[in-house]
This record gives sequence, C-alpha cells and structure tokens, in this order.
Amino acid sequence: MSSTAYPALATTRRLPNVWDLAAILCVFGALVAIASAAYGTIAPISAPDAVSVSLDPRNLPEYALRTTLRMFAAMVASLLFTFTFAPLAAKSRRAGLIMIPALDILQSVPILGFLSFTVVFFMSLFPGNVLGLELAAIFAIFTSQAWNMAFSLYQSLKTVPPDLVEAARGFQLTGWQRFWRLEVPFGMPGLVWNMMMSMSGGWFFVVASEAISVGDNTWKLPGIGSYVALALDQRDLSAVFYAITAMLVLILLYDQLLFRPLVAWSAKFRFETTAGATAGDPWMLKLLRRTRWLRLAGQWTGDIVGKIGGMRLGLGRRRPVASGKPSRLVDVIYGLVLTALAAYALWRIADFAAGRITSDEVLEAVGLGCITMLRVVVLMIVASLIWVPIGVWLGLRPVWARRVQPLAQFLAAFPANLLFPPFVVFIVRFQLNPNIWLTPLMVLGTQWYILFNVVAGAAAFPSDLKEAASNLRVGGWLWWRRVIMPGIFSYFITGAITASGGSWNAAIVAEVASWGDTKLTARGLGAYIAQATDAGDMAKVVLGVVVMSAFVVLFNRLLWRPLYAYASRRLTFS
Repeated sequence: MSSTAYPALATTRRLPNVWDLAAILCVFGALVAIASAAYGTIAPISAPDAVSVSLDPRNLPEYALRTTLRMFAAMVASLLFTFTFAPLAAKSRRAGLIMIPALDILQSVPILGFLSFTVVFFMSLFPGNVLGLELAAIFAIFTSQAWNMAFSLYQSLKTVPPDLVEAARGFQLTGWQRFWRLEVPFGMPGLVWNMMMSMSGGWFFVVASEAISVGDNTWKLPGIGSYVALALDQRDLSAVFYAITAMLVLILLYDQLLFRPLVAWSAKFRFETTAGATAGDPWMLKLLRRTRWLRLAGQWTGDIVGKIGGMRLGLGRRRPVASGKPSRLVDVIYGLVLTALAAYALWRIADFAAGRITSDEVLEAVGLGCITMLRVVVLMIVASLIWVPIGVWLGLRPVWARRVQPLAQFLAAFPANLLFPPFVVFIVRFQLNPNIWLTPLMVLGTQWYILFNVVAGAAAFPSDLKEAASNLRVGGWLWWRRVIMPGIFSYFITGAITASGGSWNAAIVAEVASWGDTKLTARGLGAYIAQATDAGDMAKVVLGVVVMSAFVVLFNRLLWRPLYAYASRRLTFS
C-alpha cells in the first residue's frame, strides 16, 4: 500500500528546526494565556474582581486579552452563521423572501436592543456565574460582526460567473462540492475583507457590549470596552490614552499574525485568466514556510478540508421537472403564510403599545425617522464620494493595500465615544447647531464598510479586463463608468447596505453626546430611542426600534435591492 509523501517528510531530516521550536513556544504561550483568561469566565459573579474594572494601566494586558477572546469567539459564531444563512438565502428563492428582509431588520436593531432581550436568557443558563454575562457580551459583539459577512457571501453567491457554473455542471459536481470548490473560493476575497471590517465593528461596539445591565444591577466585564467607559465617566484622559494605545497594539498584532496571511491566501482565488499584480507574501507566511512540523500540520489540515469539501454529498441527479417555472400555487400559499405571520407580529406589537402609545407619538417617531433618514442619505453620498475612489486606488495596488490595511482597521475600530469630548467642546465653544455638527458621528464607524468592500471588489477585478481597457486606451470618466464601476458595483452595494444600516444603528449614540455635565442632543430617531432607554420607557423603545426597522427595510427595498438585482443580472463576469 502506498502512502502520500509530503514535501516536509521527503528528506531524511524530520526533526523540528529552530523555527518549529520558536513557533511551538509561541503557541504554548498563547494557549497558557488563553487558559488563564478563560478561567475568569467560570468564576461566580460574587467573586472579587470578577465583574469590576480598575483604571490601573497594569491591568490592560489582561483586559485586552479578555476582549480579544470575546471578539474572536464572536467571529467564529459569525462565520458559522454566514456559511449557513447566506447559502440558504441565495439558493432558495422562497427562503430569501424572509431571510434578506430579516437581515435588514437585524442590522438596524440597536445593540442595546439585543442586550435588553438576551441578557436574561444567557444569565438563566448559568445563574450566578460570569459565563452567562460573557455569553451575553459575545452575542452582542456577534450582532455587530455577522450581518455584513453574511451580506458579503450572499453577494458573491449571487454573482458567480455563469461560465464557472456551467463548468461545475460539466464536471458533475454535487451541490456540496460546488459550494466548497467554486462558490466559497469565489467569495473568499470579499469575505476576508469583511471579516476585517467585522473585527473593527466589534471594537466600535465593545464599550456597550461589556457593560451588562439587568434591572437595577449593572456589571462591567473586565475588558478594554469597560476600561474606556470608566475612563470617560471619570474624565481620565490619561486612561483614555492608555486604552487607545492598547487597542492599536492589539490591532497591529492580529493584523500581522492573522489577516495579512489571510489576505495573501485569498488572493489566489481571484477570478482572472491572466496574472495580475500581487504583493509579496507577508513575513508571517514566510516564517511558517520555514518550519517543518507546522508546514506538515498545515498540509494535513488542508488535505482533510479538501476531502470534506470533495465529498459527493447529495449523489444522484435531480429528476427533471415538467416546467422550469416555480409552482404558482406554492407561491400563493407561501405568500399567505408570510402575510399571516407579519400580521400576527404587527398585532402583537400593537397590543403591546395599546394604551401606552398615542397616535401623536407614532407620528412624532415617524417624523424623527425622516430627519435621521435625511442624515443617513447625506452621509452615504459623502462617504461614497470620498471612499470609492480611494478604495479603487488601493484595491488595484496590492502593495499599498497591505500598507494601509492596519491603519484602516484601527480607524474603523476607533470607538466613537472617544470623540464625543472634542466634538462637544468644539460645538459649545463655537455655539454650533448640534443637529448638524453631531451628524458626522453617525458615519465614523460605518463608512469603512464602503471602503473595505470597494477595496475587495477592486482587488478581485480581473487583470485581463484591466489590460483590455489599457490597450484600448480607455481612461478618465469613461473608464470609471464603463470599466471599474460595473466591476465593483455589487461590492459597493454590499458595503452601502451595511453602512446605511450601521448608520441607523449608530444614530442612537451619535445623536446624543455628552462630556461631563455638558450634554448635546440632536433631533432624530436615534436620540428618541436613547432618551426612552434612559427613562426606562419600553413602549417608546419598542416604537422607536420598529419605526427604525421599517425605515431601513423600506429604504433597502426601494433603493438598494433594485440596484443589487441589477448588479446580479447585468454586471457579473461571464
């Protein structure tokens, strides 16, 4: 019986080299640190320092590790969600009718809204234990990471070139094989960039996710988010500086150790027929290639994953149907069921609000929603005009994209809360209108969705099309209109959908800014929900969230979805 001869074992020298020893020491050190941090998650809430935070900078390494573990746990959950939700929504027309609007609603629901309904559930699973609070925080971070990743893979699945689909059919690949050998590799470049954006989005909302409140009790989980919140409460600028430094170090570390190798790895899945411009391999990949045991372990892992993806699940050809058109009767029944469910949900909401909400308050919430929508529209236009050209320039130049990548991640991760003090002081000092000058805070964390997706789209743009445009001397506005914009349009729409939904969400913290005793409020639906939350008026909170979700869904249905369908129908590579 013959066995596979791996390159790492092809020579007689099978002992680990010095690079293996260094890597093994680093891995064991990381495992020890993770185990030490994880031990704190199973302690009782009543234990000393279990749910308390100190501004002593010596505690920042432990806090940074705890926060990073929460974010990566949420990232794993987001990947599982993405690889189940997106294929079902993309491949089942009827499921997509529910799942895509549901995704629109979920990304518009404020993170505080998720915490309000999930904390009690997770705490009931582990009563009196910190693990319940940790799971609630991880779920809150998950809600800031998952939606744009699911949108990214959904967009890729809907825009796979038809000739590749025909080739997969010609090779008689099953649905399972086609998904893992064609569709996932095709969507991997965009998904990797959205994973980076999700990590940054998690940092943006980590301040809210690490402060858990139930009734009159509030627990602050040890972490950088809680550290920042306490520093802002105590107006300790030195502690704020320490927190920013710790964030920068962490972002640089996981960018160098994880995301740079992932971006380099995903570049091999670009859809093109000629060799395009590529950046050199990052130092982390070069070091891994110098090892023997780790390289062998990587080869074994790749073989196992390849065998799983190559399993012929769903063997047997589908029987041909009499007509290629879907059953109208099934569509009618399905539509009636959806209508009944929507009517029941609206009835439950109306029953909850009856006697608590008047028609005038509903009209007020809708009017405030119109004001916030105007802000979102203006911000999306301005952000697109700024970041689309920059994203295209970076995406077409992989070397520069690698250089700018950590800076973009840091800026995207920068919590807007830390910019409230200078904004408040600036507005008060010059007696400016808060309704105008608080508006930029809404887009500080969400504009990066546009940049990251445009960079991913430009990086995946086929080199042969770029060469054809260059040979035909297509340039200037014609190049933008006929070449690059059609090529990246689906990526831009994905970024714009998540950016607009995130801007609605960010309105809750952006339309109310405070520093010390000075508090500024801008008229809008975000301020309405924030004030209702502070007052404990759940009826108004529900009303505000429902109105916000309705605005997001209508906005997506009337604008983004038609553009998305146009991109899927007319602007795919074939």
